[in-house]
Amino acid sequence: MKKAIVNGKVILKDTVQETNVLIEDDRIVGLSDSVPDGYEIIDAKGLYVSPGFVDIHTHGRNLCDTMNGTPESIDTISVNCLKTGVTSFLPTTMTQSIDQTHQAIVNCAKYMGHENGAKVAGVHMEGPFIDQAHKGAQPGQYVLAPSIEAYQEMVGEHGKVIRLITIAPEQPGAEKLIHYLKAQGVTVSIGHTGATYEQAKTAFMTGVNHATHTYNAMTAFTHRAPGVVGAVFDSDEVYAELILDGFHVHWAAAKTLIREKGVEKVCLITDSMEASGVSDGTYQLGGQEVFVKNGQARLEDGTIAGSVLKLNVAVYNACHYLHMPIYEAVRMASYNPARSCHLMQIGQIAPYKKADLIMFDDKIDIKWAMLDGKEKSLA
Repeated sequence: MKKAIVNGKVILKDTVQETNVLIEDDRIVGLSDSVPDGYEIIDAKGLYVSPGFVDIHTHGRNLCDTMNGTPESIDTISVNCLKTGVTSFLPTTMTQSIDQTHQAIVNCAKYMGHENGAKVAGVHMEGPFIDQAHKGAQPGQYVLAPSIEAYQEMVGEHGKVIRLITIAPEQPGAEKLIHYLKAQGVTVSIGHTGATYEQAKTAFMTGVNHATHTYNAMTAFTHRAPGVVGAVFDSDEVYAELILDGFHVHWAAAKTLIREKGVEKVCLITDSMEASGVSDGTYQLGGQEVFVKNGQARLEDGTIAGSVLKLNVAVYNACHYLHMPIYEAVRMASYNPARSCHLMQIGQIAPYKKADLIMFDDKIDIKWAMLDGKEKSLA
């Protein structure tokens, strides 16, 4: 099928352009001021036409969690991600038993290709190879020392679906595991870590090139001990995740991160848990009660427990609170996270890229979506 999206404000990597987007089958084939014969017209009616967002760190939403390990849970997450403009996502595991983690990974692998909403582009393993002192809301009883053997036991025959893993690189055994993961094509992220600045820089030289929810659950930047945050600032090759809800990271700190890294190295994420998309109340995360009030999710002891953020809201926040142009905000939610995880066919409106597209208004309310060149219902 040949389709042409017309009358839209098309968000490209570094500008917004009033042009037509030409699509054949599941691919974008070009941008044009005119529409060739034989194309079905899709009228954007003045809306923004954007690459679909890519959420590389989301545990769940709408009362479902990746760790539930059921097709129904992943399907619910998939359908409701799409409503927020996310066309591809990495269901994110958390620190649990080897058996439960294995079941969650198997479930995600089997669901891939059967999505009713956003596409599962792989899995993000957050833990269990983390630092006890910086575990945050991760259950401490399941924290493990990094090892290739434990990793292989968890992923089994589905190693190819792992796109991203968060580990504490200062832990004994981590360096060997990092080398193994890099050889498997997995993006390795520093997170839930007590590493010093020097240890973090060594990890980056070893092959770590990503930072999990920057500022949170890592050593802070100070003038005498720059910590992991300082090492992230100081390393051009490292992508930095950012939960842009004004709660996890102060707006001024978010501005500092973007200024230090450059817009091309920041990835907006949600780190959402099952309470995202529903009302305040009491929910679960890794077998622990989470209390959600006024948009904040916390354990009983006050520890932050993920978020209820939606990625379209994060994009809005970047524009509204950080005063960023829309194309930069969208880049941080699409192109950057896709590139950080080697997802080279998505996250950009350009020839030969996947036709995974969305339309939204000035408030970043999602009005329309397309996956693989096919229009999708947001109902």
